[in-house]
Amino acid sequence: MKVLQHHFVHDQWKDLPSVNASEASNCQLVLAFGSSEAIVNPAVFNYLRERYPNAALVFSSTAGEIIDDSVFDDSVVASAIEFEKTTVKSVTTRVTDHASSYDTGVFLMEQLSAEDLCGVFIISDGTFINGSELVAGFNRDNTRNIPVTGGLAGDAARFAKTFTGLNQVPAQGNVVAVGFYGSSLQVGHGSFGGWDEFGQERTVTRSEKNVLFEIDGKNALDLYKHYLGDYVNELPGSALLFPLSLKLAGSEKNLVRTILSVNEAEKSMTFAGNLPEGSKVRLMKANFDKLIDASSTAASDSFTAIKDHHPDFAILVSCVGRKLILQERTDEEIIAAKDVLGAQASITGFYSYGEISPFGTGSQCELHNQTMTITSFKEL
Repeated sequence: MKVLQHHFVHDQWKDLPSVNASEASNCQLVLAFGSSEAIVNPAVFNYLRERYPNAALVFSSTAGEIIDDSVFDDSVVASAIEFEKTTVKSVTTRVTDHASSYDTGVFLMEQLSAEDLCGVFIISDGTFINGSELVAGFNRDNTRNIPVTGGLAGDAARFAKTFTGLNQVPAQGNVVAVGFYGSSLQVGHGSFGGWDEFGQERTVTRSEKNVLFEIDGKNALDLYKHYLGDYVNELPGSALLFPLSLKLAGSEKNLVRTILSVNEAEKSMTFAGNLPEGSKVRLMKANFDKLIDASSTAASDSFTAIKDHHPDFAILVSCVGRKLILQERTDEEIIAAKDVLGAQASITGFYSYGEISPFGTGSQCELHNQTMTITSFKEL
């Protein structure tokens, strides 16, 4: 595997040094992550289309761009990949072309399905989609538990419009899925949060998919506000500081759910993923050192599926909430991951509105919030 990387900043393209450079005409896939303003600039698309005429171009807007060991805003990071033994297929659809987010996931997985499929990477719209339903759709026919990872596009901390696209200037409402085929590619994944839980465990007693109304038979929004203290006047933004830990019935694993909006009239909260009735929840709060250490853990876990080989390429998808909390320390979580991944790995990624990854090797993918999620690739 060979990778070329570029950074579009201050209206100029810069080429990054490459450990194992490729010929542009040989690249099959280009991943471009950028701010909402920059990623829809036709000049960005035109530059990458001209430079990589034979590659599938995948675009996503972000809440921050990751390249090498640094985080940027208001830029575009692009990684062009040449696989030597692996075949790549990219497909896209619009959320509005399907009855539900679940059907969107089913449709895309059907387009990629093949005996030699070894991994799927998803770039999804981050505002129109129900991430939990999308993931469930990808899982429906994935009986071999092929690794499915990715993320939901971001829009800084505005939560207004996200843009994604395949082989065109990105727009709202698209979901892109990239399938990898062959026996030579090893796809690893790791996802970890590093948050501290506090308070008693409670039960979701009334919800509709990702809209929460009651916990323990009491109004959920009022209960949540009780714990926020001075942060209550800064909702919904301050909710990023206090996500919920979610344990589904029959599962020992905890997911994290972030609040996207509150409805004062209905006394409800809308989350980035579903909270089924009967599931258990606890409040969470930030621990800065644990958040940074979580990046190291996610990077280490991503080695498991690639049999402890150091990866050639890694995609880091971290949550916008982590970036808003870490602020000037945000680079530290990227550096922590790079220290584990190794100097030979080309690194890219973005800050998202939701992360997609299995909990462990051989399990189905899940929607995560407030995690660092890493997908590692190694061609043997």
